[in-house]
Amino acid sequence: MTAIGGQSPIMRRLPPALVAALLTVASVAFADDPPSTQPILSAPTAGSDLPDMGSPAAAVLSRTDEYRLGAMVARELRDQNALIEDPELSEYVNGVGMRLASQSAEGGRGFQYFVIKDPTINAFAVPGGFVFIDAGTVLASSSESELAGVMAHETAHVTQHHIARMIRAQSQQSITSAAALLAAILLGAIGGGQAIEGGIAAAEGLAAQQQINFTRDNEWEADRVGIGFLAGAGFDPNGMGQMFETMSRHEGLAATYIPAMLVDHPVTSDRIAEQRARAAQFPPRKGKDSQSYELIRERVRVLTASGDVDLAPAYAQKLAHGHATLGNRYGEALALMSANRADEATRILAPLVQQHEALTLLHVALGQAQAKAGHLDEALATFQHGQQLFPRNVPLTVRYAETLMAAARPADAHNMLLDLFNNVPPTPDQIRLTALAASAAGDAGDAYFYMGEYQIAGGDLVLAAQQLQLALASPNISTIQRQRYQARLDEVRDYLASTRKRRVTDNGDGRGQSGQRRGGGR
Repeated sequence: MTAIGGQSPIMRRLPPALVAALLTVASVAFADDPPSTQPILSAPTAGSDLPDMGSPAAAVLSRTDEYRLGAMVARELRDQNALIEDPELSEYVNGVGMRLASQSAEGGRGFQYFVIKDPTINAFAVPGGFVFIDAGTVLASSSESELAGVMAHETAHVTQHHIARMIRAQSQQSITSAAALLAAILLGAIGGGQAIEGGIAAAEGLAAQQQINFTRDNEWEADRVGIGFLAGAGFDPNGMGQMFETMSRHEGLAATYIPAMLVDHPVTSDRIAEQRARAAQFPPRKGKDSQSYELIRERVRVLTASGDVDLAPAYAQKLAHGHATLGNRYGEALALMSANRADEATRILAPLVQQHEALTLLHVALGQAQAKAGHLDEALATFQHGQQLFPRNVPLTVRYAETLMAAARPADAHNMLLDLFNNVPPTPDQIRLTALAASAAGDAGDAYFYMGEYQIAGGDLVLAAQQLQLALASPNISTIQRQRYQARLDEVRDYLASTRKRRVTDNGDGRGQSGQRRGGGR
């Protein structure tokens, strides 16, 4: 894990919940992880001049343990409403992230990228492929390659298994002790200050302040590996250095104004020079930033604006002064929708869709504006046309289903979401919408089943089992539904039983799943 700062207002509100969750996880050896296939994390890029650190299985934390920790952190952030749950934004950042992670030796399977509701310049990664970027980082970037540079750096921290390597270097501990140490580290990264002290004390003295931050070597390694990811994915390899250099200009200001990123990632002239030299080893990048980047940056601006702030006049002023970029026109339309001026937004978006038919973000926004203006038939026609152009596109399908439900067609929405669910890995928010559509369509069995899936995605397997039992008890379910519900319930119960057995083993003799003793010397 790396943290680019830890002073943001939202993040300061998280530690109380994280304390309980992390230390509970430490005591039960991550018993609440959903029964799913764990991702394969990546080794250093082939041809790299970095040392081969070996398989993560040789470290204190296995791949499964890394994933469990990361999933737990994501769940806590979601429970605290700290994440921007937006299908359009999620699709974009995960698309960029997958381009970067796919450059690693094993293809980067299992990575997930999130944006946090915070205006600071901040980002951090935790084991298991979970990368978090503050909204302020998106807004501070001036190009797609700069944003991708931050994401590449964090992705490299994960692929290099820096947390597992750090723990292994400090001591040989059981998985339970390692989890307690990680709890302290996470609290330091996310909460800072008193949270660090509390986490360290609760971890029974296993951590010290110097263990919280990455070493300079780890930071430089993440730079080197990340620049390789950046270039390999088709971005400008200079993007990382440009982002760090921009922030380094703030170093002359008072400490309270230094971007949080610089606190944990001090930018020196040597480091910037190293980034430039490494970037120069790659061929110059051809092509421009994607148009989606321009739109997404303005989308983040509107989504994170305070409730009492009307951005529409600000966008109108930009346009009046000759800055009629696609991003500003899209941002103005979103701001108008937020100000309940959907008809005006429709008049902006309709010609944009005709001019840029390949941009799904515009189709989705136009359909939403038409629906919000009360023109449901027009909205449904817009979404239907979009579906023909971009079948099974997640944001488009989700927004289409929402509009179908508003048009009193929940069964159609349910069927559309089921098709998406069965063909595209779903997000928790998407699963929840599927459950709501099933309920509105009168399918109680599927409503309970998908709420169970939602709880599994969130890591609450006990509640998931209860939802699956309710699904089985629902009237008028088909034989196929019954078999599907029972199979999933059996899977959840088996997983819960296996984790309870593992806890007994770990607590009884300090052995892991393989039966080999983790603690002590070799």
